[in-house]
Amino acid sequence: MKKSGAAEKKRVRRTSAAVPSGGRDPNPDTPPGKQAAKRDVYQVFAEKLRDHKDLESRWAVLQETRVEYFRGKDFINFLKNHPELKDILGSDQNLEIEDIGNALLRKKLLIRCDRVVKTVRPGKKKLSTWPAHLEMYHEHVFSDNDAFFAWTFEKRHPLWQTLLSFSWPVLTLAICLFPVYPHQCKILILYSCAGILLLILSLLFVRASIFGALYIILGKRVWFFPNILAEEATLGELFRFWPSKDEEERPKWTTRLFYAIVAVVVILLLRHHAPDEAARARYQKRVFNIIDDVIEWSPRLALSGMMEKQPTVVNATEPNHNFTDGSKSSSDTGGGEASQEQSGDSGEKIEDSDAFQQPDNIEDSDVFQERDDHI
Repeated sequence: MKKSGAAEKKRVRRTSAAVPSGGRDPNPDTPPGKQAAKRDVYQVFAEKLRDHKDLESRWAVLQETRVEYFRGKDFINFLKNHPELKDILGSDQNLEIEDIGNALLRKKLLIRCDRVVKTVRPGKKKLSTWPAHLEMYHEHVFSDNDAFFAWTFEKRHPLWQTLLSFSWPVLTLAICLFPVYPHQCKILILYSCAGILLLILSLLFVRASIFGALYIILGKRVWFFPNILAEEATLGELFRFWPSKDEEERPKWTTRLFYAIVAVVVILLLRHHAPDEAARARYQKRVFNIIDDVIEWSPRLALSGMMEKQPTVVNATEPNHNFTDGSKSSSDTGGGEASQEQSGDSGEKIEDSDAFQQPDNIEDSDVFQERDDHI
């Protein structure tokens, strides 16, 4: 540690001797236009470094702000492997790599950071190679000894990202207009989304199953697609297939046995409470009904249903004979209904009379028959 601190102080003295007065131009007769051009050289150099794929970097949170950062040793190895990038600096291309880093720090294109968690967490062998949370370092001096440096300027977005940002409102509008799509388009979109969702869920299930089996049998933590659920990852890192190296200690056999018992119990419970064929048919029919309602809905059916539900309203600006015609028609209909009611009442009376007279006739016939038998 003392040797590294002495080396950093030596680099600072060498840098201050090479660029006196905090990096200002020692020649006061230099025109301001050339000074501005000299400052822009480091800006162009920093942009080239940040856009280069060989300089490995990550994203982290620095004082509630997401920043892109890299390690000091990766910066040195990168410039050693790509010395042609120093030609951008012009007259400063012969500077050492540490001096170039200090120049970027003085021009506030970089800031030095440090990890927030400085102790090894329980169950791990060493500190994280790429910490997710950073804090400001008290000395802004370039170093390759476990030092992190974050970019301070905004990265220029490529043209395809700009065009993609304009497509988001169009996509939102297209999603809102899904109910008015033709039937074939609805089916295509529905099955495409269902297929993508099924693929994601299947991938997560297979990934978790492989992890659980290897954890219980071998005691290894193996995550295929390790960044598939990461919140802060680039597109290339998100779909990386091979798992990262397991840096944690091997779990105890008691822990593995406990998780094995839990897995067996969960599988038995799921198998015991699995729905039977009748319940599965009901669920399937219910889901199909919901899908049919979504696919078969159209604005024409909705408008026709709304028109049927609306009551008929008489226009007040129509002439009076319409009202007389309406009254006549209503009276006619009322008279017809009254005649029907009268006929219905008369029919009921006739039925009542027949029902009333029929028992009398029956009783009289019984009386006559008893008299004949008696005689």
